[in-house]
Amino acid sequence: MRTAALMPVLLLAAQTAVAQQQAQDAAGTAPKQNWFDDPFFQVSAGLAACAMPEGPFYTAEERRVQTHSRLERGTSCWLAGKCTDSNAYRYDKPLAPKLRAALLAVPGVRSGSVWVMVQRRWVYLQGCVPTPALARRLERAARAVPDVETVVPDLMIGTRGKPPYPLAGR
Repeated sequence: MRTAALMPVLLLAAQTAVAQQQAQDAAGTAPKQNWFDDPFFQVSAGLAACAMPEGPFYTAEERRVQTHSRLERGTSCWLAGKCTDSNAYRYDKPLAPKLRAALLAVPGVRSGSVWVMVQRRWVYLQGCVPTPALARRLERAARAVPDVETVVPDLMIGTRGKPPYPLAGR
């Protein structure tokens, strides 16, 4: 079969795939994945009733929307003279093990359930801790890691109430 004869078939297949993805996205059933390979890991699991954060998982449509803003935010750090690398997201993977070590060294961390997400040198601390003092210690430990630009402390005290972060499975 010639390539020209295949074109209508390929076009129809592509249109069908896009329509199916849009229908899944609209219904909230589209599969999510870590398209950008952002570091996301759990440091401790001491409060079993703590709701798991969604993390850096996006649908294909959310990925499409995120792509432009990620390019813009990633280079703005370099343009502002705050990064030596032209893409702030390239710092994230080397930061992850340093953050894990720093947070695991915080006394009492194992009494909470804490997840970490790293995006463009921003560290999101998510989960549940038993005391405000532990939340402050974790935030200070993350801020002390070289190359961390910002720490977002989305930690709740205890496990009751609505978490301040998006939840997994929603």
